[in-house]
Amino acid sequence: MKLGYHIGYWSSGPPEGAVEAIRTAEELGFDSVWTAEGYGSDALTPLAWWGAATSRIKLGTNIVQMSARTPTATAMAAMTLDHLSGGRFVLGLGASGPQVVEGWYGQPYPKPLARTREYVEIVRKVVAREQPVTHDGRFYQLPLRDGTGLGKPLKATVHPLRRHIPIYLAAEGPKNVALSAEICDGWLPLFFSPRSDDFYRGALREGFARRGEQPADFEVAASVPVIVHDDVEQAADLIRPALALYIGGMGAKTMNFHHDVFARMGYQDVADKVQELYLGGNKAEAAAAIPTSLIEDTSLIGPPAKIREELAAWEESVVTTLLLRGDAAMLRKVADVLS
Repeated sequence: MKLGYHIGYWSSGPPEGAVEAIRTAEELGFDSVWTAEGYGSDALTPLAWWGAATSRIKLGTNIVQMSARTPTATAMAAMTLDHLSGGRFVLGLGASGPQVVEGWYGQPYPKPLARTREYVEIVRKVVAREQPVTHDGRFYQLPLRDGTGLGKPLKATVHPLRRHIPIYLAAEGPKNVALSAEICDGWLPLFFSPRSDDFYRGALREGFARRGEQPADFEVAASVPVIVHDDVEQAADLIRPALALYIGGMGAKTMNFHHDVFARMGYQDVADKVQELYLGGNKAEAAAAIPTSLIEDTSLIGPPAKIREELAAWEESVVTTLLLRGDAAMLRKVADVLS
């Protein structure tokens, strides 16, 4: 199983020690480094800036939000970064949710699966650069269907370094996971649990069946909290606030994809309680309501021996890469435990 480094979201500014951590990840033999975007920093600029300090490690976005850019703009950025990195770029895409899409980008959030399919298709066409790009879809038209009539099909002036840049799809629901297997090169799960492996294998099989094959190099890069600590409860306490935010506050009560993941995992009552407390302004109580068992299902926490024992279940799952977070010292510590 490969290791990757996920820098994560910025808070009020750039994370301290990011370049040192990225260089450490490359030194330790990590396979990839990833950036994120929500409604603060973007994913592409830091990846280019910090990625310039590396020479081997893959550079990925986890994720570029589709509503933030047109498909052609994303394809342009992908080709640019692929050239600048010498063919190390991985494009991680995601639909995000209506709270961000409508509230921040001012874009509608209809039919995310169909929209994702069109988006990926256009990006593929631009990068392949086989002919001027046209697309007559429900969500995207190239040239624009009801414009001035002066638009014409265009082909990128830049020749791609690679005519096929890997695209990974961030997905949590079964239909979106199946879509990643059907049209993409990888899947970026969040809150994956080895207990749910059969469920996700089924979704991936459905997508591969529609594709007509299962690519041997299909990647599943899962963000997994790993905390080496002699006290399991203290380690769990470090994760609880972030989980409470995702389960309770990342989305509306009527539509929260993260909440749904834990409900499917068997924690419906817990997820409902955490959401109720969090949306009611009781964030500390929401975090305290998360049982350690839920954290252990989606994380690797505790003493080294415990983590090594539980790692076996992850190695037997569909996951091909564990994405870790933290500073350079943490990466060295965790890499030593997982190696």
